Amino acid sequence: MKSQNNRSLSERIVHAVGFEAIAIGICAPTAAWLMNKPLFQMGALAIMLSTVAMVWNIIYNAGFDKFYPPSLKRGMGLRVAHALGFEGGFILIGLPLAAWMLNVTLLQALMVEIGFFLFFLPYTVAYNWCYDWLRARRFQSVASREMKKQS
Repeated sequence: MKSQNNRSLSERIVHAVGFEAIAIGICAPTAAWLMNKPLFQMGALAIMLSTVAMVWNIIYNAGFDKFYPPSLKRGMGLRVAHALGFEGGFILIGLPLAAWMLNVTLLQALMVEIGFFLFFLPYTVAYNWCYDWLRARRFQSVASREMKKQS
């Protein structure tokens, strides 16, 4: 039986794609309504920023792991610095993209980015909590079936 603690590449992909798909489904119509922009335009922006976030995540974390290898203890201060570095870099990348795609000023695009950030903070916590809860239930179910087979 696969360990509940080990996540395969395919599971990580399912996790990331599920995270982004649900976020786009929430963000695009909400942002379109709030900004009085076409749904297609906000959907395209959400997909673009989602794609950039996933690529940035890979690049940023690869660099971060070179300076702070996973074998080192990562305390809360380092985790906060990691998150701020990721978000800061993402805003620098996403800001001009949002301004260009929405045909707005950089200040207006910053307001959009702040709105996305305020959504993603609680969304990330909720998504990962739900995902982990469902995953644990799935493993309990699989273990229960395997025990019944052995009886």
